[in-house]
Amino acid sequence: MESRRTFIKNTAIASAGAAIVPGVVLGGKGKGAVDKVNIALIGVGLRGTNHLNNILLRGDTNVTAICDVDPERIKVALDLIQKAGFKKPKVFADGDYAYRELLELNEVSAVVISTPWLWHTKMAVDAMLANKYVGLEVSAANTLEECWDLVNTHERTDTHLMLLENVNYRRDVLAVLNMVRQNVFGELVHFRCGYQHDLRAVKFNDGKQPTGGGVEFGAKAISEAKWRTQHALLRNADFYPTHGLGPIAAMANINRGNRFVSLTSHATKAIGLNNYIVNHPKGGKNHPNAKLIWKQGDVITSTIETANGETIMVTHDCNLPRPYSLNFRVQGVGGIAEFDYHTKRIHIEGKTGGHGWEEMDTWLKQYDHPLWKKYGEYARESGHGGMDFFVMNAFVESVKQNSTPPIDVYDAAAWSAVTPLSELSIENNGEPQDFPDFTRAKWIKRKPYNWIKDTL
Repeated sequence: MESRRTFIKNTAIASAGAAIVPGVVLGGKGKGAVDKVNIALIGVGLRGTNHLNNILLRGDTNVTAICDVDPERIKVALDLIQKAGFKKPKVFADGDYAYRELLELNEVSAVVISTPWLWHTKMAVDAMLANKYVGLEVSAANTLEECWDLVNTHERTDTHLMLLENVNYRRDVLAVLNMVRQNVFGELVHFRCGYQHDLRAVKFNDGKQPTGGGVEFGAKAISEAKWRTQHALLRNADFYPTHGLGPIAAMANINRGNRFVSLTSHATKAIGLNNYIVNHPKGGKNHPNAKLIWKQGDVITSTIETANGETIMVTHDCNLPRPYSLNFRVQGVGGIAEFDYHTKRIHIEGKTGGHGWEEMDTWLKQYDHPLWKKYGEYARESGHGGMDFFVMNAFVESVKQNSTPPIDVYDAAAWSAVTPLSELSIENNGEPQDFPDFTRAKWIKRKPYNWIKDTL
């Protein structure tokens, strides 16, 4: 840990800024570039605490304020800050809207928002109106109106928002993006991705364990079970699309020479959560939660069409027993790759044997992103296999330069729009839904981010 702390605090990290933050390359420094950033955290639950840990390891940040409605999480955050040797930040914990008092602080230049989904847009809009650079956890919005609220507020205030989608920085994802940019697959035709993750033990607990351990949610539970589970009870939609879709959107240059045009979605029946409750030792057929009628289908499949003629299949599968998978596929006229933690296989015409698959470890190594090759060992301890370091570093460097972030407000809106559009499509028997053009036609001339930079 100490070696990683020393590395991050070393000023040499600045040399990687342009490669991690392509906006710096494209647009140069924005007005008011600084060397050190005063950051406030709104929400210091499990995800917010992870961000806090990474921020505390840096030498170019100050944590000036924290906000949370849970006094226990405030205690955890303050203890981490004290142990890291930093000055105690201002604390805001008096009610749901205490964060607005935090946003009035002149000494806060950027905020990281890691709160329940229904608060994301409201808090991000308020933060941009207060002229704070926003780092927003996924997903960014729940409705099309909220998507437009984010875009309109950004354009009105000229204040930036970065969606903190960490999977865009995963090592294999960046390696395959490198392959895409170097035309390994030829002209692209089709993609697949999704969020396939058994979250039943996260959605239910007995209020005594951080995750899992029961069949309760809402007021009787803790952590994500307090709020996340309610969505599955009330909405039939893919309400967590960005972990899979974000990396694919980068490969397809969405909002930068390409855009999402339309979407169709279908949902299976909803029996997985009921089955979990009925068969859990703390549940049973007579448990009150066994009487609930869940609305979200157990598997939701959406197909997106793009302006450039590709299709993207997106799957949400979180209510059934299954191994974790984001199920990535990239397919072009020259070949195909399917990759994740459990599958790494590739077929490139004329370069892999016959019509069979080839293990792609050699390919991933050959096209490994230069940032991972140079800084991977230091990033590894940051969370989620190292990608949390890179996404937070991209955010901090973007704030320091006051430049457009690599995952900007238009991406946040377009990726998050899958939720309300999938809901509408499912309600109407798979009827196609048009994607709004959140860039207002700017996508036609916007240049792709240079995610792959050979020289650090």
